[in-house]
Amino acid sequence: MGIQDIIEGKKQWRAHMARVKALPPDYQIVYQEIQRYLFKVGPVDLLGDSLLSGIVDFFEEGAASGKGVMQVIGPDVAAFSDGLIADSPTYADLYQKSLGEK
Repeated sequence: MGIQDIIEGKKQWRAHMARVKALPPDYQIVYQEIQRYLFKVGPVDLLGDSLLSGIVDFFEEGAASGKGVMQVIGPDVAAFSDGLIADSPTYADLYQKSLGEK
């Protein structure tokens, strides 16, 4: 990974976060909680899969339709987050597998 890749990655991340900051406050709070959860136990290729930008797209549509964030994702943020990564290998899975091999 070269310097240009790092710079481009930072530009993309800043643009992504600008989209998040344009969301209504309740959407921003839930997005930050989902992001925190996914960074902790999330899929191995979280950024490469464009999962986070897909969440922002989904939230922008919900906000544009005038719905509250809980109407869009349901009452359980953790269950929504788990549903997003249900079929993806996670760091926790890799850790469990490495323990099983030893």
